[in-house]
Amino acid sequence: MHPAIEATPFLLDPGDVPDFRTAIAEIARNGYSESAVCQRLGLGDITELKWKALPIYRDERLAQRDPQVLAMELFLLQGAIPAAELNQLFSASSQVVLQRAGILEIDSSGLARARASLFPVGDRLIFSDHAWHKLPHPGYTTVPRDLVMFVGTDSRWLARATVRRPVHAALDLCTGSGVQALLAAAHSERVLAVDINPRAVRCARFNATISGAANLEVAEGNLYEPVSANDRFELITANPPFVSSPVDDIMFRDGGPSGEAIQQRIVAGLPRHLAPGGIAQIVTELGEREGEPIVERVRQWLDGAAMDIHILRLRTYSADYYAIGHSSSDGGYGDYLESVGAWARNLRDQGYARIVSVLIAFEWSDPKAGAPWDRVDESQPPKRDAGAEIEAVFSVERAVRKNRASDRHWVRRAGPIALTESRMLGSEIPVAARATPLGRALTAEYTLGPVEREILNRLEQPCGVAELLASLNMERNTVFAAIDSLRRRGLVTVTESN
Repeated sequence: MHPAIEATPFLLDPGDVPDFRTAIAEIARNGYSESAVCQRLGLGDITELKWKALPIYRDERLAQRDPQVLAMELFLLQGAIPAAELNQLFSASSQVVLQRAGILEIDSSGLARARASLFPVGDRLIFSDHAWHKLPHPGYTTVPRDLVMFVGTDSRWLARATVRRPVHAALDLCTGSGVQALLAAAHSERVLAVDINPRAVRCARFNATISGAANLEVAEGNLYEPVSANDRFELITANPPFVSSPVDDIMFRDGGPSGEAIQQRIVAGLPRHLAPGGIAQIVTELGEREGEPIVERVRQWLDGAAMDIHILRLRTYSADYYAIGHSSSDGGYGDYLESVGAWARNLRDQGYARIVSVLIAFEWSDPKAGAPWDRVDESQPPKRDAGAEIEAVFSVERAVRKNRASDRHWVRRAGPIALTESRMLGSEIPVAARATPLGRALTAEYTLGPVEREILNRLEQPCGVAELLASLNMERNTVFAAIDSLRRRGLVTVTESN
């Protein structure tokens, strides 16, 4: 019989830290990792995990109850395991320390449930509250408003897109479990993580303690409130509440009727706290109105600050689809329809035709490269580290603005490119061409103009710009503009010599 131990989740006695780390090491030794989860569940990427498919996973993928499966069942899929299976996963002393830390609950019959999930992020393991609200949350009869954001799809997108260069100081706002701050701690001398939710602060400190991240400080406060006026950071990350919501039920999700209540304040504070040469990166959703580019709104939030902006559009949802997806169905069909109506009305009131998932990056503008610029690209969400590609967007844009293509340059393809062309049969509409750079984390597809397409087709080998001008027989500025456009999109490189 297991003794009942009542404890508050994410509180760890300093004396228990070594034993708790031993317990986590037991999980890791059993092969519990992001790649292992994907392989075991047949997923191309962990973001493809579908909570409603749990019965399928259990019947088709998890029938063999080895320790790896037991760890997934307990700490990812929110399941329960009996005492015999728990003993395969943990020693008796590890079970006790997990209970004392409020992570494990064992009832009088020996059935064990996790009171928090342990999310694999690359080779790291991050504790947070459970992901799927519909499943039981031990210790609660309803989902608490202060639930800590789980490591979900948007968390992983930001983690993969963050620029990982060494920095002196990093700031993570709306830190939640602290996942972004913990990743930043590996390449930062100092990291400050901030959240207004006391439970999230406790969770982030818990993760920092068990990971041994001595350079990570977690502070409770409202966005920049705990940051001193003179503090500047070379890296600022944020995964704020962004859902355009008619309710205020879950702190990490609901961002006010417009969804912008918090993210607007984050952007407005960047000019005061982003260090020269630094980068700020935010994952969020933004409502899109007809005839109003999103980037104009983001630029307004900066209030004239000379910053370059890169927006990467990842997914787009119609307003109706978005309303249906977020509506509550807990109270029966009638209540569900009422909820759909409330969500749909809120989006209409905001004038939103669609909702767009985006990654936004900010850097201080280089006055030598001209006026501050903004750029919007579309890509499939990153499935691996894409920070270097985000960084390249800024360096290439500045290089093009400072050093335009000229007769003295040579041009070559930047790498393998998939070129697709389409023509409407029986129509006079010209051929439409699209190019996608291959082998990259960000699989953006670019529409090509006729001149751009012709240049790419001619670059089987590096070619001098002067030679291109002679062979194309086109106006010089048109050719130069096409080359620079291809450079910006990472399709060609330009050098002084072959």
